[in-house]
Amino acid sequence: MKHIIILGDGMADHQVERLGGKTLLQYAHTPYMDMLAKKGKTGRLITVPDGFLPGSEVANSSIMGYDQNEVYEGRGPLEAASIGYELKPTDLALRCNIINVQDGKIITHNGGNLETEDADVLIKYLNETLGKDYPEVEFVTGIQYRHLLVVHHGNKHIECAPPHDHPNENWHELLVKPILPESEIEEGHIASSDTAALLNELIIKSKELLENHPFNIERKKRGERMANLIWPWGGGYRPHMLTLSQMYPQIKKGSVISAVDLIRGIGHYAGLRNIIVEGATGLSDTNYEGKAAAAIQALKDGDDFVYVHVEASDEAGHDGDLELKIKTIENLDQRLIKPIFDEVSTWDEPVCIAVLPDHPTPVEIRTHVKEPVPFIIYYPGIEPDQVEEYDEVSCVSGSYGLLQLQDFMKAFMAIN
Repeated sequence: MKHIIILGDGMADHQVERLGGKTLLQYAHTPYMDMLAKKGKTGRLITVPDGFLPGSEVANSSIMGYDQNEVYEGRGPLEAASIGYELKPTDLALRCNIINVQDGKIITHNGGNLETEDADVLIKYLNETLGKDYPEVEFVTGIQYRHLLVVHHGNKHIECAPPHDHPNENWHELLVKPILPESEIEEGHIASSDTAALLNELIIKSKELLENHPFNIERKKRGERMANLIWPWGGGYRPHMLTLSQMYPQIKKGSVISAVDLIRGIGHYAGLRNIIVEGATGLSDTNYEGKAAAAIQALKDGDDFVYVHVEASDEAGHDGDLELKIKTIENLDQRLIKPIFDEVSTWDEPVCIAVLPDHPTPVEIRTHVKEPVPFIIYYPGIEPDQVEEYDEVSCVSGSYGLLQLQDFMKAFMAIN
């Protein structure tokens, strides 16, 4: 039996008064998710272990079956892997957003929905300026507003604030801090206090540089938000991870489909092939049909396991856009789940399908929250439970109950 996980990033939400007290999953028109819930089994999953923030890197790798206490190194090293940057053992890799700040506050974590081509110009500019002044740092272009900052010999024992968790907060108060008391300095690394000081200098100097770049000057003239500050966070060293094939021998060949560097990086270390889909943006305008077609083709070509990740709902949640988030949920249902289910249902070899988010990103909070997420597992011949709709409330009654972390992947891959 083949296996496919369809993940709607940040899709879960809270009850919203404007929707008559329903969650977005309850309110949205999702006939295929509801059908799978009715035909399959459901439950809830805790995706974030104690002591960890509810980041997508933690939640998605937990869903894949990884113990965070053994593999967690932050987002930076995962994104480095996805874009082909080979980290040295003494490198500190950080996710580097280009964000928008106004009047001393973080307005958006995405630099006003920065496009990759424009961001590449800014990243190259930062290397030409800050990179020359600080030869121990290197900026590397990623996707859209999500980039990589490498500090050679940097120390990972620092506290960085994820910018999407702090909308409308004073950015000066969120600057990088060393984790105190400082531990013994690791061989090949500078002190955490020196690393924090270096990163804060880069952040502060980037503001004047970026605001005076022609790209942002033109944006300002048009009344658009500038991409006017770098924000490094999620730092760590190269992780040590087993591949999924080593963990689950029935996965002889697998792939990951995502527009997000972070997820591609997890896939890289998990031994999965990264499938790049034209028009996959990580936003609401992503190519759902292209992702569905790529997943179907991967299964046809012999993959035993496919992980399809769609970022759109998470971005809408961070933006606080209720209508858009509902639309992204409905798009996932009709434009991705529907064609995949309709196709694999005609095959002789059965395909086990799981649908779930990694964490909630409630539109009224605009950040990730650490709460269980609802999931569906379906395959031909499964004995269904009593749940008839897919949402945060209905799945409480699911026969899987409340699973913890790696238990989901163990249960999913035990289906043969």
